[in-house]
Amino acid sequence: MATIRITNLKLRAVIGTNDWERECKQDVIINIRIDFDASKASLSDNIKDTIDYKAITKDIIQDVESSQYFLLEKLAKSILKIVMKNPLAIETTVRVDKPLALRFTDSVSVEISEKRES
Repeated sequence: MATIRITNLKLRAVIGTNDWERECKQDVIINIRIDFDASKASLSDNIKDTIDYKAITKDIIQDVESSQYFLLEKLAKSILKIVMKNPLAIETTVRVDKPLALRFTDSVSVEISEKRES
């Protein structure tokens, strides 16, 4: 088992329930953990035998920056679906932070996970 971590992917999205949040994009910070079987890739040294994290990140950027969700939960689930489309992903955890969402805090976050059934 191996783990890929995408750390502090900083994007902008329309996210929130207040009127002003619907009018302008806000910062979101995305962290992703992908557990997968790397045995084939570690022998072959071939990108086709592993999870192409660059391609996944590209899809996430496109999805997040064009999204207009009300809830962090929905945004996190959307990102999770993108990652789990890859059949090599066994378990994925996505955390989405919304900086300055509440006074006196650095951020508010939602974390969501999914595990592929054997």
